[in-house]
Amino acid sequence: MKILFGIQGTGNGHISRSKEIVKELLKSASVDVLLSGTQHEVDVDFDIKYNYQGLGFTFGKRGGIDYLDSFRTFSPYKLISDVRGLPVRDYDLVITDFEPVTAWACKAKGVPCVSISHQAALLSPKTPRPGGKNRFQEWVLKWYAPGTSLIGLHFKEYDSFIKTPIIRREIRNIEVKNKGHYTVYLPSFDDKFLCRVLKNVDVPWEVFSKHHKGESYRDGNVRVFAVDSNKFVESFSSCEGIITNAGFETPSEALYFGKKLLVIPMKRQYEQECNAEALKRLGIKVVYSIGSDFDKVVAQWIESTFIYHADYGNNLPELAEMILEHAIDRPQGEQPLEVKEIDG
Repeated sequence: MKILFGIQGTGNGHISRSKEIVKELLKSASVDVLLSGTQHEVDVDFDIKYNYQGLGFTFGKRGGIDYLDSFRTFSPYKLISDVRGLPVRDYDLVITDFEPVTAWACKAKGVPCVSISHQAALLSPKTPRPGGKNRFQEWVLKWYAPGTSLIGLHFKEYDSFIKTPIIRREIRNIEVKNKGHYTVYLPSFDDKFLCRVLKNVDVPWEVFSKHHKGESYRDGNVRVFAVDSNKFVESFSSCEGIITNAGFETPSEALYFGKKLLVIPMKRQYEQECNAEALKRLGIKVVYSIGSDFDKVVAQWIESTFIYHADYGNNLPELAEMILEHAIDRPQGEQPLEVKEIDG
């Protein structure tokens, strides 16, 4: 069996998750990988057959997306050319993890496409929303990387086609410790800004910044590192608690580790607003902006003893089986039907 797997390369979460799925699928099939987007620091660990610009965004430095830079680097003509040129009909199965070139090439050419992602889970009306749906953002989630069948991933199994998070092998195998420091990963904030804020709370901080390159440096009780996967996992697995954005992978791993967790959703990022609402319902501390009282909020969180420990089992064999059965059930060349959910 020949599989094409499209991976979104904006941020590290999609790659970290998809690496695990690809490794599992390679036990039963050959897999070509398409990667689009450049805002990531994680090694993919296997050959990339197709490497495209895609339709991603650039992280800003004050809590949101740099829309101007994102627009400046986007080429609609290149995107359309990549969609037209991608030979999706050459594959027995096409999969997308919120990757638009793969998804739209399938849609344009009448090829079925399995969408396995956290974003797919947000297409269920049963997943938490922040005080009601944002119609435009819901439309973006539906059409950014559309699939003919869905497998969603979320903090809880909110619907029949939603599974719990994929916890990567290195996280499952690492020894969890508590060395007393606090880890910070907020890619949409500048490290100098974070240092000014965190120095007001007298605990050891380890900040991982997308905006800092080169050797680590210390500013008072704050140590700043460039983003490095191995160093981050070492810090994360041995911390007292972590402050991060309201993405999916890092909060999921914090819940799995049983670490104290505080999340700050990126500004005007609807997916993260939905995640923040879901985490809030689990009892996790959510902060929507870094204001003048942030040091007091963080100090109170540090004093809190609440921890949510999620028992996420290894669901990779089950997910791979679901995907491969789908390829058998839907022969190559069959016209896309109405979007269906894959029940476990």
